[in-house]
Amino acid sequence: MSDSIASRTLPSAVTGLVGTATVLALLYFGRDVLIPITLAFIFSFLIAPFVRALRHMGLGQATSVCTGVLVVTVTLLAIGGVIVSQVSAMGASLPQYQDTIASKIETLDKLTRGTLGDLGGPAGDLIEHFTSDGASGPQPVLQNDGSVKTPVLVEIHEPALKPFQLLGKVITSVWPPLETAGIVFVVLIFVLLEHESLRDRFIRLAGGGDLRATTIAVNDAGERLSRFFISQFLVNLATGLAIWLGLSLMGLGQALLWGTMTAVLRFIPYVGVWMAALCATVLAAAIDPGWSLALMTLGLFLAVEIIVAQTIEPKLYGHTTGLSPLSVVVSAIFWSWLWGPVGLVLSTPLTLCLVVAGRYIRALKVLEIMFGELPALTLPQNFYQRVLSGDAHEIVTSAKRYMQHKSLAEYCDGVLLPALHLAHFDLKDAAITPEEEEKVTSSIIAVIEALSGNPKWWRKRKRSTVLTGEGIGRQLRAQRISDGGEWQGSFDVPPGSVVLNIAIGSQYAELATEILVRILQEQKIDARSRNFEELDQPPPPGARKEAVAIVCLISVDPLNDCEAMSEALAKMRVRLPDAKHFALLLPSPFENPDLKTCIFSEADHVSRSYDDVLQHCQTAMKGHAS
Repeated sequence: MSDSIASRTLPSAVTGLVGTATVLALLYFGRDVLIPITLAFIFSFLIAPFVRALRHMGLGQATSVCTGVLVVTVTLLAIGGVIVSQVSAMGASLPQYQDTIASKIETLDKLTRGTLGDLGGPAGDLIEHFTSDGASGPQPVLQNDGSVKTPVLVEIHEPALKPFQLLGKVITSVWPPLETAGIVFVVLIFVLLEHESLRDRFIRLAGGGDLRATTIAVNDAGERLSRFFISQFLVNLATGLAIWLGLSLMGLGQALLWGTMTAVLRFIPYVGVWMAALCATVLAAAIDPGWSLALMTLGLFLAVEIIVAQTIEPKLYGHTTGLSPLSVVVSAIFWSWLWGPVGLVLSTPLTLCLVVAGRYIRALKVLEIMFGELPALTLPQNFYQRVLSGDAHEIVTSAKRYMQHKSLAEYCDGVLLPALHLAHFDLKDAAITPEEEEKVTSSIIAVIEALSGNPKWWRKRKRSTVLTGEGIGRQLRAQRISDGGEWQGSFDVPPGSVVLNIAIGSQYAELATEILVRILQEQKIDARSRNFEELDQPPPPGARKEAVAIVCLISVDPLNDCEAMSEALAKMRVRLPDAKHFALLLPSPFENPDLKTCIFSEADHVSRSYDDVLQHCQTAMKGHAS
């Protein structure tokens, strides 16, 4: 049988490798065609909302598309014109700063003990040029016969190019970018004109059998991508304006160039803005004889980037990009390797498109798991995984971080209880080893006590097993009794101040009951508990019926506990007729049982969560006190 499984697995693995290699080859060798088409589709996400706005104003489809493309063309030409003019002006002014540059490079070379001069390549040649002793012209050369000769410099002049030859060279140099730009804008126009048709074709291709679900997915993906690209464009534009204004106030030359470069390079994740910052800082160091202007320039970039990255971006689009930081870096390396500088700029948008596709297309789900920002494990799964590892400290740290915005009851409903159900499933299936049982037990006890405010939650407990033997619930109850005294506290309490919690069914229900007691006590409610078998025992000495305001019966398996729950409610209704009677049903969220058959007419209220029963207990206690 294993041989047959291996024989089926091997061809599928080979098919996957061949398919991956084929896709990579197509992306690499077809980059001359794919790059302009991809740029066109990315631009379409950016322009589509503007085109729709023009159509809502009454313009036709063709007019709206042409207007949108014209706006993009003018914007790009303006950016290019600004960069060219500013670079020309900077090139003309650089000779003025040659002495300052040479002085600072020489100072840095001395500080690094000559290591700057050892650099190879163009950087090493430039440093050697500025740090040389200033000797010019050819140096004398000693010959074998002892004579000294000075080389003669020879200049070779090529004949002047004819007008057509010069024009041919210019066309040759500018034709590739012009060709790419032309393809981009032609494809962009047709994509915008055929926007609805392309969407319908994609819906038919991706899921023609379920038009409603596929339409919702496609519309959601398109809106997400458009919203992200527009937000990123506006953030980068605002960052560039801030840099321009700041550098202008500091008196740095070509401030408009650095503001423009910041806005453009910021599309490159993580490193783009610092490329502009480095160039601007070098220019500031060349202009100013001291170092104050360079430090102020670097400080400006640092301050603006921190403000934008930590305050503006999280509020505008924050983590809704759906990409993890590591995936952004990896995608930048991958796409720059495939498509060069253009791939580096497009890495984040392309990866975002793949993650969004993985969110809605089952075959591409692996992309969302690998590159998406959503955790690979849900919070309950993460809790259970940490419990199996015996890492209570990390669980407590995560829980406290969660409860900065949520209550303990909400944490128990959303994380702790589902994780306990996962543990219960593995226990029933005997999928947990004795060593793992011990880790699970000690970790769960430590976590519950830590969340209950026990400052010594890390202390060791005696060995036991998960939900078997004595049980975690009884261990926690015994510890609470030892901390609070016999009968879980004094009976000399005001009337209607006690909430009595009773577990129905298994020892797992005892654990759920103990959690509820601690949730109520955290809200300063005098909560106590009894086990189901203790109901037939006489009440503790000194206990008074009027002290109990609420009786809450808890079940984690309501379908099997219906009869026991009804019997207990009827019994407690007779014994404590003046108290309110609640039923808390906590079935597994992974099974979705049908609880319509469980009708508890004896209960005053039936809750399905800790948070709900807590709110009703607080309301009932207030009414009782008044």
